[in-house]
Amino acid sequence: MIKHVMFVAGTHGNETSGIQLIRNWQRSGCPYKYSTFELSSMLANEEAISRNVRFVDEDLNRQFSLAKLADPQISLESQLAIDINAKIGPKGESKFDLVVDIHNTTSQMGGTLILPSSDAFYISMGRFVKQVLPEANILVEDEVAYEAHPYLCTLGRHGVMIEVGGQPQGLLREDVYQLTTLLAGAIVAFCDAYNEDTLTNLEPCQAFRFIRNISFPLDDNGQRLAMIHHQLQDNDFVPLLPGQPIFKCFDGSEITWEGEAEVYPHFINEAAYSKQHVAFATAESFLL
Repeated sequence: MIKHVMFVAGTHGNETSGIQLIRNWQRSGCPYKYSTFELSSMLANEEAISRNVRFVDEDLNRQFSLAKLADPQISLESQLAIDINAKIGPKGESKFDLVVDIHNTTSQMGGTLILPSSDAFYISMGRFVKQVLPEANILVEDEVAYEAHPYLCTLGRHGVMIEVGGQPQGLLREDVYQLTTLLAGAIVAFCDAYNEDTLTNLEPCQAFRFIRNISFPLDDNGQRLAMIHHQLQDNDFVPLLPGQPIFKCFDGSEITWEGEAEVYPHFINEAAYSKQHVAFATAESFLL
């Protein structure tokens, strides 16, 4: 039974769709009908929101591993994680049955639901969301156990992330905002259906399972040797085949994908990952 649901935004202070959605809900109420659970909402990093930056000291959405919560560092986000854990956690013994954390990406990922586990609950949610919103992408990140993830959403007994793009950091796009609201509404509807045991005819659907991140090529001084190839740019969740170009080098040459099978790139050229020189992530397609 899902009795208490928390929607969170502003975990990253410059991802504005979720921030605006939560502000609107707090002002006017959630526009979607529900009757079987209590819905709460919060903005996670008010200081980052006020500065219109992703974070002040370090990424808040990487502070919620059990190890970090047990040994916090002296940073705004580390201390904030302790406070949030006390409010909606504690992790492993949460007050909330579901935590939904809303994000934006600069990549052309459309509306993506990220599931940090693939147990029966998440399979049902992914199939339900795909059924009511066929254009949604379902991305599974179950490479580690649910509780091992450092994400804010894992403070809940269950947790998921909404990721919608492409949207420039710090700006609001009407189409991206509307898609965010549709995904949020689909999750609200799922919670009622789950509680009422009316989740019938949920057919298996295409989903994507995270494999690994791909880095930009660097020289000995840590400077980039290439940029994302134009044939890859903006083609999130489009099959990438062996031999297709992924990088255009500054000397005019190309670097191609050398994997033995097709993969599905996403978070392509994500601005937030630029400092880590992450070019894109890869996933495999499967039936959820």
